[in-house]
Amino acid sequence: MIRVQNVSKWFGDVVAVSDVSFEVGPGVTALLGPNGAGKSTMLRMLCGLTAPSQGTVEVLGGDPRRDLELSRRISIVPQQEALFDGLTAYQFVHLAAVLSQVADPDAATRATLGLVELDPDDPKPVGSFSRGMRQRAKIAQALVDHPEVIVLDEPLTGLDPRQRLHLISLFQRLGELGRCVLVSSHVLDEVERFGSRVLVMAQGRLAAEGDYRAIRDLMDDRPHRIRVRSDDPRRLASGLLGADGVVGVRLDGDDTTIVDTRDAPTLRRTVAVVARDHAIRLHEVAPLDDDLESVFRYLVDGR
Repeated sequence: MIRVQNVSKWFGDVVAVSDVSFEVGPGVTALLGPNGAGKSTMLRMLCGLTAPSQGTVEVLGGDPRRDLELSRRISIVPQQEALFDGLTAYQFVHLAAVLSQVADPDAATRATLGLVELDPDDPKPVGSFSRGMRQRAKIAQALVDHPEVIVLDEPLTGLDPRQRLHLISLFQRLGELGRCVLVSSHVLDEVERFGSRVLVMAQGRLAAEGDYRAIRDLMDDRPHRIRVRSDDPRRLASGLLGADGVVGVRLDGDDTTIVDTRDAPTLRRTVAVVARDHAIRLHEVAPLDDDLESVFRYLVDGR
C-alpha cells in the first residue's frame, strides 16, 4: 500500500532523509527513531505535503503529491497541534467529514468521536481541551472519512495510560480491518504494544525493517547476552568458560551469571549439561537483549 524507493529530502544544506527505501502493507507498522531522525519528514512525503528531493513515493498505486483523489484515501495526524481552537470537537470533526464528502457527516462525526471517547455534545471549544483531548480530536478528524492509509505522527503524546491502551487497541483493530496504519514514535514501550513490525530510522537513513526479534537474530556481530540464575553461579561460570560459542562470562550478584554467546541455542543446551554434571540447581535462563530496547540501542548508538 506504500512504496518508497531511494527517497531523499534536503532543505538547503541539511539532509533530513537520505536514500530510504521500504514497502508497507495492511496492518500496523511502527516508524521508530530518535528525535531528528527524519520520521516526520518521511510522513509528510507519504501524505503529499512535501515532495521528495530525489526518489519516488507511491501510496495506493499513485503519487500522493499529484493525485488529488488520493487525499480522500489518506489521512494524517500531525505532531503539531494545529486545531481550530474556537470550534467544538463535533464542529471540528464534522468540518473534516464535510470537506471529505462523507455521505452522512453527522452520523460519521458522532461515531468517530465515540471511537476516541469524546462527547459529541460537549459545548467546550477544543482550544480549552487538555492536551490528551486535543490529541484525540485530531485522531477523530483523521478517521472520520474511513481512510485506507492512516499516518500518525507521535499520536499518543499527552495521553494518560488508559487512553494510550484504548488508542493502541483502536489502531490494531483498524489494521486487522485491512487498513495501512503507520505510527511514528520514539517511545519503545509504545512501539512494542503496536506490534513487532518496525521501520527504524536513524540520522535520516533506514537502519532496519521487519520484526524486531528477527532483526536481532540477524545481528551476527552482536553476541547474545543470557542471564542464568542458579544456586552456584561461580561453579556454573567456571563450567561455561571455554564452551563453544561463549565469548564472555561474568558474575552479577549472589545468584546470577551473565553469559555472552554467539550461539544462544547451543548455550542453552550447554547450561543444562554443566548444571547436571556439577549438581547445580537452575532457577532461570533468560535472554537480556532480544527486546526492542536492545535492538534500538544497537542500531542507533552502536552499543
